[in-house]
Amino acid sequence: MNDNIYDQHLDAAEANYQALSPLSYLQRAAFVYPHRAAVIHGDVRRNWAEIYRRCKQLASALRKRGIGKGDTVSLMAPNLPEHFEAHFGVPMCGAVLNSINTRLDAPVVAFILQHAETKLLIVDREMSAVVKKALHMLAKPPVVVDIDDPAFDGGELLGALNYEQLLAEGDEDDAWSGPANEWDAITLNYTSGTTGDPKGVVYHHRGAYLNAASNALSWGMTADATYLWTLPMFHCNGWCFPWTMAAIGGASVCLRHVRGEDIVQLIVAEKVDHLCGAPIVLSLIAGVDESLRAGLDHSVKVMTAGAPPPPSVLEKMEAINFDVTHVYGLTETYGPCVVCCWKDEWQDLSVGERARLKARQGVQVPMQEGMMVADPESLQPVEQDGETIGEIFLRGNIVMKGYLKNPSTTDASFAGGWLHTGDLAVWHEDGYVEIKDRSKDIIISGGENISSIEVEETLFRHPDIEDAAVVAKPDDKWGEIPCAFIKLVEGVQVDEQEIIAYCRQNMAHFKAPKQVIFATLPRTSTGKVQKFKLRQWAKDGAADPEDVSG
Repeated sequence: MNDNIYDQHLDAAEANYQALSPLSYLQRAAFVYPHRAAVIHGDVRRNWAEIYRRCKQLASALRKRGIGKGDTVSLMAPNLPEHFEAHFGVPMCGAVLNSINTRLDAPVVAFILQHAETKLLIVDREMSAVVKKALHMLAKPPVVVDIDDPAFDGGELLGALNYEQLLAEGDEDDAWSGPANEWDAITLNYTSGTTGDPKGVVYHHRGAYLNAASNALSWGMTADATYLWTLPMFHCNGWCFPWTMAAIGGASVCLRHVRGEDIVQLIVAEKVDHLCGAPIVLSLIAGVDESLRAGLDHSVKVMTAGAPPPPSVLEKMEAINFDVTHVYGLTETYGPCVVCCWKDEWQDLSVGERARLKARQGVQVPMQEGMMVADPESLQPVEQDGETIGEIFLRGNIVMKGYLKNPSTTDASFAGGWLHTGDLAVWHEDGYVEIKDRSKDIIISGGENISSIEVEETLFRHPDIEDAAVVAKPDDKWGEIPCAFIKLVEGVQVDEQEIIAYCRQNMAHFKAPKQVIFATLPRTSTGKVQKFKLRQWAKDGAADPEDVSG
């Protein structure tokens, strides 16, 4: 007999338990704020009632085409209304949304489509050249649906129908329901790995629901917020902000291309007060001519991640009334899971001191249960002295389900009951973490992850390169850039621009080195490249003159 009185006839029932899903945010937004602006894209202005109707039509159309639970719908497009709607319409039919990085090359896109077993692909005309090549690499290509944005001139239509025609196949009155189990997959995001092919990170409805709410809590967002899409929706599902905007009933302003003048013009015209992005976005805004900022007379909150923004940029942003919050996260954590919570007592500090504090990654967000900096072998927490280096470990409801079709890597990532991030950091006395290095040698440039090993593999295929290594070099504009150290075959003459051009021909352009230094690589007695030396050389601007060759 159970002696616990609180377990007696107090079981979960339909009346008191529902699976958590961000789809409920959309339903509520349409009910509470039906006539409030939801999505803005040029002349297109749709309210929450319209967005809800279109998402129901999308879900219905997909179901009629036999797409449902366990199926993948991929999408490759800029930040457009269709991209926003897919975050709701696809999971409303039970399927999983896979938003693909628009900067990838055809072989990687083909790998993703095949690995995800994509049944239907939605693609914008701007991405048609890459997608067309990728489709030719597949034995069984998926059904293709085109986004035919009248505001864009270029590209070609690849499918038998466009997005609006697909919606017309659906019935807005079709019944839909959320997931029976909040652990069901909602989206699939591919992340850059240090070796081999990208890994497919699987999100569940519960995590998406909680991180969307966590974003609003971390940032103090309210229903009158207007959010500008400077952050790609393909990146961790836009850090879950499509669902956050539905949760608060705010307005999303779409942006096809991230350009400084366009950003500022939209901030002024639409009274944008929130935006996210890598430090490069801050630099773009700060670099816009003062005359174009006329009318920018309101405060704007900016959430940034990746390499810490340079103090000079932070100072410029403060001068034009932009309030910057530094966050940290991984694809494996639905985006931001750590935030540099600002404290009132820091406000009176000098600009330099405030910049130093803002450069720290911070503390766990409201919906993240656990974070520690610990020894990667023993999992014992390090001293909170701001000096002892350990690895960042995370656990909680906003950690991924795991890697698709990759049980061994999933198990290794969760070993010991924590998510192993691979990021090395110190733990300050006040509990704030600060990253010092990346054990996986991932370079974060303009907010995009670049595997140094992938770049090195490309370099080693060049017939005139004998030895190569790639590290991150600090950069005021991009945060970090790939810097390649190369030793040429004896007697060969190849210059920096030829190497960069070769890389751009053989991989996505943003991954190619932006600087090449010719040198004899420093190695340990066992032959391992001493990358800490290369990082210092890159930071200093050149290698040790005694080691330079070629």
